[in-house]
Amino acid sequence: MTANCRSKNIGDALALVGSLVCVISIACELPAFAQAQTPPQQPPPTSAATPPAVMRPANLAVPGNYVIGTDDLSTDARVRPDGRISLPLINEVVAAGLTPEELQKRVTEESAKYMEDASITIVVREINSLKVFITGEVTKPGTYPITSATTVMQLISLAGGLREYANSKNIMIMRKEGDKQTSLKFNYKEVAAGKNLKQNIDLKPGDTVVVP
Repeated sequence: MTANCRSKNIGDALALVGSLVCVISIACELPAFAQAQTPPQQPPPTSAATPPAVMRPANLAVPGNYVIGTDDLSTDARVRPDGRISLPLINEVVAAGLTPEELQKRVTEESAKYMEDASITIVVREINSLKVFITGEVTKPGTYPITSATTVMQLISLAGGLREYANSKNIMIMRKEGDKQTSLKFNYKEVAAGKNLKQNIDLKPGDTVVVP
């Protein structure tokens, strides 16, 4: 009885030892199993490359009269056939019929809506904005730049006069004002005779005189 008990106790002990070993063995393998199933860590995403700052050379001299921002508002503007110019910030300004001083005043007034103490300078680079055209039965048809007020009769004279078979009674002045096209009649013979002189109008930039 004693032997059986001892054998049984020994067997239970061995079984217990075996179960402990088995548990320990499993416990030892779990970390390896967990490590095998854990996905590899991804490196943190790198932010977009920041472009290097543009460094101003230390030895670059700055003009004493330099003013920040003025270059953005400087421009060369041509007077369009409708008499307007386009300028940065203030958009369109009517320039036709104004002296440089008058235009400077007008641009200064318009600029005051957007900036304080604006210093405006108007420089005339070319005097060719006044161009008129004459075509048809004249000696020298073409484009004529004019720098002062010029009438229809004066333009015909600049073009060398009418040809022999010109229809001098039905000369037309074609004029575009904004989006509207108009025509004015001119009777050369009447004006030459000193009659109905009001039809001898001053031409505007872009006018075309048609001599049939």
